[in-house]
Amino acid sequence: MEYNKYIDHTLLRADATAKEIVKLCQEARIHNFMSVCVNPDYVPLCKKQLANSKVKICTVIGFPLGSNTTKTKIKETIDAIKNGAQEIDMVVNISWLKAKQLTDVVNEIKLVKKACGSLILKVIVETALLNRVDKINACKCVMAAKADFIKTSTGFSSGGATVADVKLFKKCVGNKISIKASGGIKTRQDMLALIKAGANRIGTSRGIALMQD
Repeated sequence: MEYNKYIDHTLLRADATAKEIVKLCQEARIHNFMSVCVNPDYVPLCKKQLANSKVKICTVIGFPLGSNTTKTKIKETIDAIKNGAQEIDMVVNISWLKAKQLTDVVNEIKLVKKACGSLILKVIVETALLNRVDKINACKCVMAAKADFIKTSTGFSSGGATVADVKLFKKCVGNKISIKASGGIKTRQDMLALIKAGANRIGTSRGIALMQD
């Protein structure tokens, strides 16, 4: 199995430098990762670094809190795609999700998906802040909005991906949408357990270590 193609090679730290982003892209080329995942301001640099490469450019929207207005998320998405982004990872409005404003959640995701066109949209639901009912509702919302992935975590909250959450997502979504596990994935064993549980993509800043482990 080509585990490298599961990996979104990620660098989302606020203090990440251009030099580090260039290194990220070089590593992604060498290992033929599925994508690099960076903050929106570094999308143009990644486009330049990954020219003539199969590695995709993924960026984050409404990151990391998800509390931006819907209009802002749409504008962020359009701008990111114009700059070269090929996949979008948006943070859901977590307060809406917990308040069971599910129609609002679905409508926002739909609008961002419309802005994405044919490009992949992954919806980050921040599982560490959700109870079981919230997680099930999140799955329903992402499916109803016809996004492509549900994603566990930003990696910037109180917890990251767990096997239990990925199993729950898989039970809810089946093969209707895909699952991205991210946050706190430190070892190859972590990665393999999440893939076995149902993850189709792994978001990690430790892609090189996971391939060499």
